[in-house]
Amino acid sequence: MDTKPALHAPHIGLRNIKTALAATLCALVYYFLDRSPAFACIGAIFGMGFDLQNSKLHGGNRFFGTLVGGFIGMGLFSLYMQIFPDGSNRWFLIPLTFVGVVVLIVSCQYIWIGGVQPGGVVLCILLFNTPTDAYISYALNRILDTGIGVLAALFVNGMLPGGFTFGFMHRLYLRLGIRDDVC
Repeated sequence: MDTKPALHAPHIGLRNIKTALAATLCALVYYFLDRSPAFACIGAIFGMGFDLQNSKLHGGNRFFGTLVGGFIGMGLFSLYMQIFPDGSNRWFLIPLTFVGVVVLIVSCQYIWIGGVQPGGVVLCILLFNTPTDAYISYALNRILDTGIGVLAALFVNGMLPGGFTFGFMHRLYLRLGIRDDVC
């Protein structure tokens, strides 16, 4: 007997709409700030979950990982710049990567366990793909942008069905004995 799983056509659901709305909200805000919305949009996309609790988890992973990885990366790159002020010996970044990843993993075990992967991304970008004169501003901007994106995801997920606003209204309607058509 052949039991192949049924194929389902892709569809656009509420989570898709909320994700697109959160990213678009970031792009709109950043348009008026005359600043690139790329990392805020990424934060919004990574931060969107199927409900508010899931958004807090995924958004927390992204934000706290970026925060921890950003600060570790700034510290290690600062050490590198102290030893090689002209940025001449890029080979030295290889052992710093090892140290940075170990410190990142241990730090995330205390701060936010799901932050290892996004923190590792920021750490590696800082060490290998950031100009020597911009590593601090780069890291601080990534932390800020990611935080704004995650907040946008939490806001959108909280304000639309399945979020805290609709959950609150559902509980209120139940308590008051009103017919519930909110959820």
